[in-house]
This record gives sequence, structure tokens and C-alpha cells, in this order.
Amino acid sequence: MPEVDLVFPRAWVEFRDPADENQMFRCDLTWLTSRWTCIFGAGCQGIYAGRPDDGCCTLGAHFSDKDDELRVRAQMKELTPQTWQHHAAGRGSRWVETDDEGDRKTAVVDGACIFLNRPGFPGGEGCALHGLALRTGRHFVETKPDVCWQLPIRRSFRDVELPDGTEYTEVSIAEYDRRGWGAGGHDLDWYCSGNTEAHVGMEPVFVSNARELVELMGQAGYDELVEHCERHLASRSALAVHPADPQA
Repeated sequence: MPEVDLVFPRAWVEFRDPADENQMFRCDLTWLTSRWTCIFGAGCQGIYAGRPDDGCCTLGAHFSDKDDELRVRAQMKELTPQTWQHHAAGRGSRWVETDDEGDRKTAVVDGACIFLNRPGFPGGEGCALHGLALRTGRHFVETKPDVCWQLPIRRSFRDVELPDGTEYTEVSIAEYDRRGWGAGGHDLDWYCSGNTEAHVGMEPVFVSNARELVELMGQAGYDELVEHCERHLASRSALAVHPADPQA
């Protein structure tokens, strides 16, 4: 089946952040209870035609802030020529580059992120930082750039002022669909979040991506999210089914 339309009815839940009374979570239940799963190396066609082995790593990864870059730098130092194909190319600070807008990101080598080990590399194909996590018994949220381990979950912030003059910060947890990439997202040749081929997970996103959601929401926020997701699934509402899921 083809990729589903970007616009369709969704169910959302709002609740106060248990760890911060000045924040409200707004969570996309339709996405979080979907059966999406990463299919890199198992059917992923890559975001650009002709480069299926890149997955979504073709453009490199923009750092969310300085701490993100410093954390990745520390992880990079654990990589060796045996585990990182482009180890020599990344020496010094050459693993980082600046885009046209002055934002820092991982460098691109031979058409894809410098950390992407290509097929046939003896140390294993795929993200070298992801492989580092697997070898050392850590979760990849500790080793990869923020944008890489969050995708395709999107966290965004919005300041809200109510008619009575009170204010709060709205934290949205939603699907990182094509629009999350900016205007260029519509030009991607293939994308997974709304593609039926990637909605083959054994568990819903709120379960399979629990560690990522805890990092984004905190443990207390995630625990409450689980309750809402479970109740939503039990309701058997039509809005509980992402249109890319098999049951749709």
C-alpha cells in the first residue's frame, strides 16, 4: 500500500506534567499507539531514491545544542577504525561541519553521514554510534545525536496564554512526519512514519520507544502517558488506529 495522506483525524490527550506545574503535555495518541517500527536494513528504501542503504542518514544530523555535540564527541572517541568506516576522515574536528545557515551538524562523506558504515564494512553496516551502544550494553539515546534517536517522534514547545491571563508551556509529543523536515520534507522520495511498510511493529510506539519517551517527558510524564494510551486502545475508537497500521 502507498504512504498515507499527511492529514487525517487524530486523537490527542492533554495532561499536566507531573514534574512541572507550568507545563502541559499534548500527546498524539493515534501516533503513539500505532505499530510503526524502524525497518532500517529490513525494507527501508531510504529518503532518497538510489540510496536505500542510507535510511534517513543521508543529510547528516544537526545538533540540538552544544551539549548534544559535546556528548556525541565523547562517544566518538570510543570508536576505532575497526568499528567506524570513516574514522580517518573524522579525525580532529572534521566529523563536524556547518550548514548554509551556520548550524552545526555531523559531516557528510561520500553522500551520507560520516558515522554511517556502508554495506560490506567488516565492522558492521549502519550507524557506528548505534553499533557502539549495542556493543557496550547501552541504549542508543546515550550515543547518538538527539535528532537521530528521537526520530520519528517529534517534541515541540509552545507558550500558551489563556483568556484569564494564566500561561503555561505546551510540550507536544507527536509524529515526526515529512513536515517536520521543513519544506524539503515533501521532496523526500520515501519516508517511513506514514508508510504502511514500516507499520509492522509487534508493540505500539509508546511501548517500543519507551526509553526515548522517558528521555523526552521524564519518568512521571511517561507513566501517565502509558495510562492514557492503554485506555485509548481499550476504547477501540476509530481514532485509535493510525491509517498506516495493518488493521486500518
